[in-house]
Amino acid sequence: MAEAWPALPLEEWRDTYETLHRWTQVIGKVRLVQLPWINHAWHCTLYVTARGLTTGPVPHGDTTFQVNFDFLDHRLTIRTSMGGMRTLRLAPRSVAAFYRDFMDTLEDLDVPVHIRTTPNEVADATPLNLDSHHASYDPAAVTRFWRALSQTDRVLTEFRARFQGKCSPVHFFWGSFDLAVTRFSGRTAPPHPGGIPNLPDWVAREAYSHEVSSAGFWPGGPGLEEAAFYSYAYPEPDGFKSAKVRPADAYYHKDLREFILPYDAVRKAADPDAVLLEFLQSTYEAAANLGRWDRAALERRGGPRG
Repeated sequence: MAEAWPALPLEEWRDTYETLHRWTQVIGKVRLVQLPWINHAWHCTLYVTARGLTTGPVPHGDTTFQVNFDFLDHRLTIRTSMGGMRTLRLAPRSVAAFYRDFMDTLEDLDVPVHIRTTPNEVADATPLNLDSHHASYDPAAVTRFWRALSQTDRVLTEFRARFQGKCSPVHFFWGSFDLAVTRFSGRTAPPHPGGIPNLPDWVAREAYSHEVSSAGFWPGGPGLEEAAFYSYAYPEPDGFKSAKVRPADAYYHKDLREFILPYDAVRKAADPDAVLLEFLQSTYEAAANLGRWDRAALERRGGPRG
């Protein structure tokens, strides 16, 4: 049986990660332009499935289509409500070649889409249709990444169920390449300063228009060279960075302005779910208590399970 929480050292799959990141941006941007804007850009995210990631249903006039990444058989499948279906093999190829093949396939299925090809939230803004540099694909590494996403999705969903205030779905942001869930206090927030690479400031300001406590999983990248779980508050209340959170491996990253729990601290624990839930709950409590959230009204106490 495959390891539930597999090792995911960044240095062993960095090239594949950077390629896959841009492939997900191609797919995510299709969802972005085809759906009406939903607050905090919730309309453009991807979702974890039993085999990979999906767009869910995407409207195209009177037709609907869906794009699925399968990270077990390593293929991309596009299906339409008119019965059309095409499959692309996931294998080493450039982002430009992936873009061309995918867009040609949409045309062939009579659901053509045009996207803005500048990648978001990455320093290298080479247009996706011209990117011949990123061209790696290690199937085993991608499967391990998906298994980490799958386990995290399950635990984040358990955590999400404890909250009855406004809360995001558990969803995958292809810009930042992380799986996240966000709770809201219900109060508006001061304007976000923006400054996220290759992301319009108005998008960041709309995303953070209201007070949040957000948490998730990131495979690592600039500023943090390891896979990790994170938790942050916006706006960050006074005393948040020095709050006592659990478990002992968690710490406040002063540059990222987030609490960090290394992925390995979870995967090596005797009870990974309990350790991760402890991190999520204690960092949320730090944000909510210091931010004076109305926890009695926002939190869910018990309730039916099925």
